[in-house]
Amino acid sequence: MAGNLSDYEGQYLSGEIEKDIACIKGIFKKDQILRSRFVEIGKSGVKAALFYFDGMVNNEILNHSVIRSILKASVPQGKIPDYIYVSENILFAGEVSTAAQISEMLSAMLYGDTLLIIDGSLKALTINTKGWRTRGINEPSDERVLKGPREGFDEAAMLNLALIRRKLLTPDLNIEFMRVGRRTKTAVFICYLGSLADKKGVEKLKKDIGKIDIDGILDSNYIAEHISSHKFSLLKTSGSTERPDVVAARLLEGRIAVVVDGTPVVLTLPYLFSENFQSDEDYYQNFLISSVGRVLRYICFFIAVSVPGVFVALTTFHSGLLPTPFVLTISRLREGVPMSTLAESFMLILVFEILKETGIRTPESQGSALSIVGGLVVGQAAVEAKIVSAPVLIAVALSGIAGLMVPRLRGVVVYLRIILLLISSVFGLYGYIGAGCIFTIRVLSMKSFGTDYTISLKKAGFQQLKDTVIRAPWPSMKQRPQFNHNINRQPK
Repeated sequence: MAGNLSDYEGQYLSGEIEKDIACIKGIFKKDQILRSRFVEIGKSGVKAALFYFDGMVNNEILNHSVIRSILKASVPQGKIPDYIYVSENILFAGEVSTAAQISEMLSAMLYGDTLLIIDGSLKALTINTKGWRTRGINEPSDERVLKGPREGFDEAAMLNLALIRRKLLTPDLNIEFMRVGRRTKTAVFICYLGSLADKKGVEKLKKDIGKIDIDGILDSNYIAEHISSHKFSLLKTSGSTERPDVVAARLLEGRIAVVVDGTPVVLTLPYLFSENFQSDEDYYQNFLISSVGRVLRYICFFIAVSVPGVFVALTTFHSGLLPTPFVLTISRLREGVPMSTLAESFMLILVFEILKETGIRTPESQGSALSIVGGLVVGQAAVEAKIVSAPVLIAVALSGIAGLMVPRLRGVVVYLRIILLLISSVFGLYGYIGAGCIFTIRVLSMKSFGTDYTISLKKAGFQQLKDTVIRAPWPSMKQRPQFNHNINRQPK
């Protein structure tokens, strides 16, 4: 036998333990980590069978709270123990559930529970014995901070939920459960604060996730792409983080979090454009220092997407706007360079992206060697060999370094930089301004889970601007984002 869990819906145990054992073993006949144990319930003469997957259960719980309890059980004479009696009087495990359909039994086993089948019973017991190993709580490598909490999510959803619960010690925290994926049946948890989150938004999210029809969900991005209302947009409309403190802060603003089993990345909805320029550390440092860093990110985004295109436009079409000594210097430095300014810029952008991707995926032991070789070859050697000119190299390098300041917009920066470069090389500054206006209009028209993507900028009052372009002191930030109906977070 084989197939998906849905193939076993509507199938039940026979009540004859030999047939039921053969049925379970037949389903997993080619699975070598299935383990079974045959026991007698006390001295009652009633046989039972335990099934579990090696490596997914806590052996100490299994041996002491389940197997030992069953073998040492004291059953009154003449009493025939069924699944109800065993559950209520014999087992010491923390959580014991009843399963009627075979599909329910298989689902529990595949998630680390132990299945107990009792001779003569048409229902089985699923015992919570989960105990697989996890990576442990470490600081996320992509979200490191100098000050603040160092905890990071793990691949185990239950551990992640516990980390969120530790931050929010309130019964107002709601955690709803779903399974997604025809074959993986991945556990998905929707978290929100009942008094703050939009109820319609929660229902819409559950409906959208329920519509996902795919073989498997292996990461939260599978869900993010399915529920996005702008599937082909460069800008993401759902937040993602590996930090429990960030998720807790988002929930306190009335947002919704989606925790997916098997990945440390948690989604948060809705997601606003201004969040791309925020850092987790902004709220753990002095507000003056944080405000300077946030303003710099806005400036760096503009520099990252604009400098190559503007440089090409000015030197090609609008040299009259530049000081004469500067134009003469650029002309002198470009003598002997065989390529056009556009070709130089495009090639250097491509090389920079290759080096950046290589640096991300290179082992740490080889990272220093890569940076030395990349800097020497692309920088000094390329200029001295007259392959590229120094002004173009400086412009592209400045753009690339500035782009590193906004890691959440990495993909957007790459695409926009190239698009603006190509348009500027054909239409000059007019093309650059036109393309910039189109991008701005597109951003202003976007929505994230029913919320205006730029609500913090379009409808920004003095109170809302305190956590947008700058970060005001905490006593001054008395209100939540405008999409929340319960807007006050502090007494006025």
